[in-house]
Amino acid sequence: MTIERAHATVLQKPWGIVDLQPWSTESHAALPSGEIWFERAVGLGPSPSLLLKVLFTSQPLSIQVHPDDAYAHSIGLGCGKTEAWYILSAAEHAQVALGLRSSLSTAELITAVDDGSIVGHVAWHDVLQDEVVLVPAGTIHSIGAGLVIAEIQQRSDATFRLFDFGRERELHIGHAVAAADRGPVKDQPPSIRVSKHRRILTSNAYFVFERLDLPADSNWYVEALRETWLLVIRGSARVDSLEIAQGEALFAEGECINIHAGKSGMSCLAAYTGSTGPVTHFLHREPRRGFHAKRATASSIAAGAQGQIGSQ
Repeated sequence: MTIERAHATVLQKPWGIVDLQPWSTESHAALPSGEIWFERAVGLGPSPSLLLKVLFTSQPLSIQVHPDDAYAHSIGLGCGKTEAWYILSAAEHAQVALGLRSSLSTAELITAVDDGSIVGHVAWHDVLQDEVVLVPAGTIHSIGAGLVIAEIQQRSDATFRLFDFGRERELHIGHAVAAADRGPVKDQPPSIRVSKHRRILTSNAYFVFERLDLPADSNWYVEALRETWLLVIRGSARVDSLEIAQGEALFAEGECINIHAGKSGMSCLAAYTGSTGPVTHFLHREPRRGFHAKRATASSIAAGAQGQIGSQ
């Protein structure tokens, strides 16, 4: 059973920004930072199945595609990469690209990459703060400028670039074309409002992504039997013995974790492995009599995870 503060690593990217506040106080002067990766400390248990990030953009990312599990295995990689984005902030007219405007043949896609017209073939969409975007493996996509995004993904860095907006990094056209769905994407699945405190943002075979909004000075516990990540996006809280605030993350597994929301409340994103769908009673409100309710056992959590979504 594990609960620990996630270690935050800032990565420099040519499309990033310099000032990461309020998500991080780390600064590298004139070097732009594009990502924060949240990791377990080195040597603590097996490698997780999921990777939690925050992304910052001042320029568009490359037009790219991630492989599914089958294609990843065929080229010797451990897994593919399905991901989801939660828009933390968005400049006016900020956009993401998701899929193509119309279907292309393999030859047409290669030609569009060669002559740069791929930029006009991808489907660009305006996005707003608090929107959610699911990006299944195989989807041709990009993230535009002016965005801060929380991303949860399968733990893979398999990225095949089709176009890089003049940055002259390596392209991976053969793998990208082979791995890509060459047409429009399906409609985005709707989020599910379980209660005023819990919203299931998206759920698939690899992970469940949720938002929790806890009022000021309230007591809760979260059933984190599965691999679970929490990222605070507003306010602060005490999680068991750990004090966490905006931009900080936790890793938990095999635990029921106690949460006391701070004086201004706390909102967080929660992500957990999801082959059987959302955990039924993931979020519990503690009784008014105190904050020492008996923890659920692992077997009771597992049984609850098999039911339908509750109304907690």
